[in-house]
Amino acid sequence: MRRKMILCLTAGFLIFSASVLTAPRQADAAKIGNINQAKAKARQQVKNATVTEVDSDFENGKLVYEVQLYKGKKEYDLVYQASNGKLIEYGWEDHTVKVAKHLITKSTCKKCAKQKVKNASIDRITQHYEDGFGVYKVVMRKGAKKYTLEYRKTGGALIEYKWEIAASETSSKNKYIGHAKAKSIAQKKVPGASVVKVEFDADDDGIAVYEVEMIKGNYEYDLTIHAKSGKILEYDRDFND
Repeated sequence: MRRKMILCLTAGFLIFSASVLTAPRQADAAKIGNINQAKAKARQQVKNATVTEVDSDFENGKLVYEVQLYKGKKEYDLVYQASNGKLIEYGWEDHTVKVAKHLITKSTCKKCAKQKVKNASIDRITQHYEDGFGVYKVVMRKGAKKYTLEYRKTGGALIEYKWEIAASETSSKNKYIGHAKAKSIAQKKVPGASVVKVEFDADDDGIAVYEVEMIKGNYEYDLTIHAKSGKILEYDRDFND
């Protein structure tokens, strides 16, 4: 009887030890330790794509691997966190879209973006020119992710799609002006306008900003304000159709 108890205890100890040792090994297996591992992960994410470039960099003090791939007409950019192998940025661009004659409206662009990213909220829509063509840039949020979509105004084709894990304003040690100050700056720019939304974005093309959306009369206003200096970086007025 005693011998059976010893065997049971020994077996139990071995099972417990194995489970304890397996967890760290599984965690280690998820890490990315070199460029080849980053390539392999990216190829799994975008099947049958060709890897053209791999770089390592530091984002917010953490090592990341940036992988660029091509598949068909699209160029893909993926960013992985080295410590856990997590995909923190994913995007593609397609600049081979055929030229169309008809123009899409801002409201049509909104509908397209909401269909593309279900249940996401739209932060702002701005307009600019890229390669000689008018483009709508749509910034959206869903959970911890920030989405950026770009639509060609002529034809309405989606030419760029990207999501990234959004950083929190409170997670940074940097001193920012805060939502209230950003709101005040925007209202001074457009006196009498009603503020609809103020959002913090820790990485808008590498800069921490506040994005302010306002309405006055028949117009919508979108402002991008530097999170530290309070300088207005972008200002857009659009007829509310």
